[in-house]
Amino acid sequence: MKKIFISAFAASMLLFTYSCDTDFETDVNSIAVSSGEADFSKYVALGNSLTAGYRDNALYVDGQIESYPNMLATQMKLAGGGDFKQPLMADNLGGIPSVGVGNKLVLAVNANGVMGPVVASGNGTTTLQNIYSSGPYQNMGVPGAKSFHLLAPGYGSAANLAQGTANPYFVRFSSSANTTVIADAMAQSPTFFSLWIGNNDVLGYATSGGDGSNPITSEALFTQAYNGLVNTLTSGGAKGVVANLPNVTAIPFFTTVPYNPVPLDAASVTALNQQVFGPLKQILTAYGQGARLQLLGTANNPLLLKDEGLTDLSVQITTALIGGGVPAQQAGLMGMVFGQARHATSADLIPLTTRSAIGAKPSSQMAVAPFDKFGVTFPLEDKHVLSAAEKTEVLNATAKFNAVIRAAATSKGLAFVDANAKMLELAKSSGIQFDGVKYTTTFVTGGTFSLDGVHLTGRGYAVIANEFIKAINAKYKSSLPQVNVNSYSGITFP
Repeated sequence: MKKIFISAFAASMLLFTYSCDTDFETDVNSIAVSSGEADFSKYVALGNSLTAGYRDNALYVDGQIESYPNMLATQMKLAGGGDFKQPLMADNLGGIPSVGVGNKLVLAVNANGVMGPVVASGNGTTTLQNIYSSGPYQNMGVPGAKSFHLLAPGYGSAANLAQGTANPYFVRFSSSANTTVIADAMAQSPTFFSLWIGNNDVLGYATSGGDGSNPITSEALFTQAYNGLVNTLTSGGAKGVVANLPNVTAIPFFTTVPYNPVPLDAASVTALNQQVFGPLKQILTAYGQGARLQLLGTANNPLLLKDEGLTDLSVQITTALIGGGVPAQQAGLMGMVFGQARHATSADLIPLTTRSAIGAKPSSQMAVAPFDKFGVTFPLEDKHVLSAAEKTEVLNATAKFNAVIRAAATSKGLAFVDANAKMLELAKSSGIQFDGVKYTTTFVTGGTFSLDGVHLTGRGYAVIANEFIKAINAKYKSSLPQVNVNSYSGITFP
């Protein structure tokens, strides 16, 4: 059975197109390498998890080795670049048990013969022991960092972890408890830098379903922080490259789970329509809200969710049901469960992490049969869905932040990478080609995104590295050769 399912996945890989086509202009054997107007002798990379080489929901050694800054540094060495150190984790699990950081995700086949991501077994050996004495480190990507965190004193202090004002990854390689990421970067007197920061300023809100636990950074704070970083990095005459932020609509974390993934048997459809959704839809229609709910079918039923932006009609539903002969206790329960409920539409985005919740029993005391299946008969919570309104907030913020990044690049004469455009290109069904291999954003089989649906594979980071290289060459008249995307790793199958 295991071999059958692995073969099915392998067969899906055959959908990739093999030809001589490529969407990259690269022939590393025929390029005369030159630094042009740039000086790559001391290259320092700043950013978040995307810079660190984070993938599969963890930071681990193999991923760090395939980080895009390490790829850039390798090419820069051909043009006078210096050594490039990274604060490597202790193993390939990625967990930091002392602070609750879990291991990476891996593909595995469960007892039912279904393949999917699971947390790797084993005990991570990485600790919070500071390793700065083996540095300094030129890859200063800090997973989880927002723009203003790179300017925050104490972000590398173990004592501040309990208050949430420090980061365990920076604790490991900061020069002191009170330093900042930007200060440690500038202490190295960089001659060239890359900066890809800001994703977490908006992504945290999106991945938490806009539930308020991780708000979007204000435009004013982002502008102040970003310009502060760029002003500091260029203050010593260093040249550099910056990249903008991808829209969340282009990453598989939000494009893999459809809004209507619920199949039902015919008996359940009849019972639920007659006893639940039919009466509720009739009541809501009387209040001009009939579009909130749909009658169910046997396939492609939309997810049921709670939308806190809707008028709460709990009392109206309860009163109408009692008037129709439903016992008061049951009517009250249905009123509370469905007062702000609606079925999802194609405008809603369902996070990849919600997949495990669909059909599960909620912890709520109101979750009693038949209202005991998340997303089917009990509304998903705010954290489980990025609603159309919340998606608009995310896209608007992303556009504003990207305008700030573009303006800073223009003002300081820096190379600019339109990472958003590249992700949108990958998200098309046609994807991109490299030496005959097709790459897309399709989860698992697309080749570019890792098992967490947010971060890239080695091949995905290579795609990004080439975008950086093209931007650097165009701006500074250098001729760094692009990397061979196909030579890096993708998803590992069991």
